[in-house]
Amino acid sequence: MAMDWAAADLAERDLYKLLVNTVLPRPIALVTTVNAEGRANAAPFSFFNVFSHAPPLVVLGIEGRVGGAPLKDTMRNIRATGCFVVNLVDRALVEAMQVCTIDFPDDVDEIAAAGLATAPGVSIAAPRLAASPVQLECRETVSLSLGTRNRNLVVGEIVHIHIRDGIVDERLHVDIDKLDLVGRLHGADWYVTLRDRFHAPRLTFDGWRRQAQPDSEGEVS
Repeated sequence: MAMDWAAADLAERDLYKLLVNTVLPRPIALVTTVNAEGRANAAPFSFFNVFSHAPPLVVLGIEGRVGGAPLKDTMRNIRATGCFVVNLVDRALVEAMQVCTIDFPDDVDEIAAAGLATAPGVSIAAPRLAASPVQLECRETVSLSLGTRNRNLVVGEIVHIHIRDGIVDERLHVDIDKLDLVGRLHGADWYVTLRDRFHAPRLTFDGWRRQAQPDSEGEVS
């Protein structure tokens, strides 16, 4: 017997708990932005994914602050400049990413505190994180304000892609072992790597039919 709930009947915290413990793993965007005065910011988000390839789009779910300023620096900067960089997180970048989660005072540069070097964007004003194996320069396409707590859904178009040397070959095949990305697991600060995986070839209709039809001895072929 399955347990079930109407989403509207769950408290916000309980709904969060169920979602982040079942929609797994979630890719991590360590997002860099810049404000109108040129000050950079970095913050990680796991309510994130690539949305399409034509056009190349990513989506970010950004929750507002609890108390204080209603918008996080990332959302405020995107509204001001219309751009951001998604820096994907590999295993070596996790500790620095954790520093970027700290709610620092306004006069503290979290990128410097994390010991991260930046590189200028090629097509946008926001900087990239040089240590990230994949950096996606994005321009804001549309942002939607959703519900309470100043939640925003941001859609960004990827305008420039940077991938660390040695990860992609001349045929644009990516070596995911060298990529070594991590994903977010449940809410108690657990993560997962790409090391445990299996291969499941996609079926054609003819292939599926051959598997489903019994052979001459009544066995499923």
